[in-house]
Amino acid sequence: MAVPDSLSRGSLRRRSPIPRSLRRGLRLLPVVPSILLLALFMLAPVAWSFFASFTNAALSGQAALNPQWVGLDNYARMLTDSVFPLSAWLTVVFVAASAILGQNALGLVIALLMTRSGGATASLVGTVVVASWILPEIVAAFAAYAYFSQDGTLNQLLGMFGVQGTNWLYAFPMTAIILANVWRGTAFSMLVYRAALSQVPRDVSEAALMDGATGWQRLAFITLPIIRGSIATNLMLITLQTLAVFTLIWVMTAGGPSNASTTLPVLAYQEAFKLGDIGYGTAIASVLILIGMVFGAVYVRLIRGAKP
Repeated sequence: MAVPDSLSRGSLRRRSPIPRSLRRGLRLLPVVPSILLLALFMLAPVAWSFFASFTNAALSGQAALNPQWVGLDNYARMLTDSVFPLSAWLTVVFVAASAILGQNALGLVIALLMTRSGGATASLVGTVVVASWILPEIVAAFAAYAYFSQDGTLNQLLGMFGVQGTNWLYAFPMTAIILANVWRGTAFSMLVYRAALSQVPRDVSEAALMDGATGWQRLAFITLPIIRGSIATNLMLITLQTLAVFTLIWVMTAGGPSNASTTLPVLAYQEAFKLGDIGYGTAIASVLILIGMVFGAVYVRLIRGAKP
């Protein structure tokens, strides 16, 4: 009489000389070095940042040698600091305009156009867009500064047409920074959407076309629902990356004029390293970390909901 497969497998599992808990531990063994490195280089600095935010640590003076525990004083100070609400608002504007609307939407549009054009045109456009992304951040920041400055490329181009330019970094600092960040970061979204669009079944789109669906209808009811997981993943990655942008802003405007482009990373740097108040600077950085965790949790739920 034949023994059912399920019984055979069950017998083999029961006869295994290695306990199940030990087998699970052995399967996790290869990732232990990665976990240790993450704990050392990411979790430890984050934990120190949260701890320092509850002290009066400073770069100089008695507080540098012997920081004292001050509890929630640094966080209470944010409520009376006139610069902090402005910086929080500018951070929201910067992320929404340059990441969620700018990089995400522009990357999708370029990917759609490249998919339809194909061939040499797609390769040329892809090369031009990716060129800004592969530049080191400091190089891209100086290039953007040279473009928007008083005697920069933009004003030189406007002068060729008889248009008098302005000091864009002084008159419209956030607009210049947002455009620079979109220019530098769109390539990532384009690459993500190029890969996602290649997975859209052609027969489904062709069937909709034969049924009389327009291009916008195919995009709205076929393409976007199919790649919704990639959209959520891309939004999460570019949002978290944009929240942490510092070098681009610091090189272009240093947070000025009059804090008109001071986002939370810039404010944290100014308080901690220019004014020497490590405790308050790390408190601002801790708030930024919490904001990133909230965004990450929301996007993770969106990604899970997007799975078929």
